[in-house]
Amino acid sequence: MKRALLLAGACVILTAPAFAQTPKSAPAPTQQAVPQRAQTAPQNAAPSPHTNNSANANSANANSAGASASTADFVKNAAISGLFEIQSSELALHKRAPQDRRFAERMIHDHERVARQLKHIVRADHVNAQVPSRLDDQHQKMLQQLRGESGQTFEKDYDKMQQQGHQQAVSLFQAYAQNGDNPALKRWAQRTLPELQNHLSMAQKLPT
Repeated sequence: MKRALLLAGACVILTAPAFAQTPKSAPAPTQQAVPQRAQTAPQNAAPSPHTNNSANANSANANSAGASASTADFVKNAAISGLFEIQSSELALHKRAPQDRRFAERMIHDHERVARQLKHIVRADHVNAQVPSRLDDQHQKMLQQLRGESGQTFEKDYDKMQQQGHQQAVSLFQAYAQNGDNPALKRWAQRTLPELQNHLSMAQKLPT
């Protein structure tokens, strides 16, 4: 009887390791599947930041296209542009530049009238903007340069500055005539634009 019990116990001991080894191999497929899912997630998510940045950039460019200066900046730049045309043309008459005399006289006459119109609109419509009575630093340096020149050097630089100045003025008035936020100034810009375009055409015919 004791011998039979000993044999039965030995059988149990011998078979136990076989059952204990089977659970160790079971988790293997599960451990391999987890890294595969982790690798695919970053690849699918990567393009999204670049797509959003491109969309934001295109939207910003679309909003900035055709934008005009603010009313205060328009008044400031329009006044300074006119002041420079007047003062540089007065200098051309003083220096007796023969090829520029008629053009300079026309610029003084027209831009003095335009300056009066701008001041009247700002005052009558209570526009929240200052009309400058002096040139800014950039135009003051340009005028100072012309004061130190004479003869053909003066005429060449005067003609070039007139062309550039009127090109900038046309762009300024054109933008505000289309998108300006003050109705009175917007109508005035629309009325004045053809005259400035005519000035630009005249300036482009000057010898440089």
